[in-house]
Amino acid sequence: MRTRIHGVRYPDSARAVLQGGGFNYAGWLPNQDAPLAFAQARLTVHIPRGPYVRALPGIPTIRVFEALACGIPLICSPWSDIEGLFHPGCYVSAANGNEMQAALAGLLRDEDCRAELVETGLRCIQESHTCRHRALELMRIFETTVDRASDRSEQANREAALQ
Repeated sequence: MRTRIHGVRYPDSARAVLQGGGFNYAGWLPNQDAPLAFAQARLTVHIPRGPYVRALPGIPTIRVFEALACGIPLICSPWSDIEGLFHPGCYVSAANGNEMQAALAGLLRDEDCRAELVETGLRCIQESHTCRHRALELMRIFETTVDRASDRSEQANREAALQ
């Protein structure tokens, strides 16, 4: 099985372990190349850097959205989807190395499971995470902000008139 790993800030010791295990460490992957990399793979694993997970708990990186949108089965290190961004069954969560190995082996063997993950992930993206969704969300935020500013201005005018 060919395996390619992308990522940043891998220390030399980690790269040596990867190389010793027969993994192809390919370094940084530019954002525009992610869809092609996903299209060439049977599945992907996403493990965000520890400082990111600690600083922004419950917030996924963009790679989770990209993988699901590209229709690739995803195995992810655990994180708390506190905002309910993803449907159950969009991805497989693996808490440690043993779970990750089991998830990889299982998905590589089970084409039906991979297909189900792809279908669920794509449906989630289409239902909740398109550019249209983000544009509408931004417009709602803008309208709410404008309404609040207008309310504050009216309140200030009323208070001024009472003085």
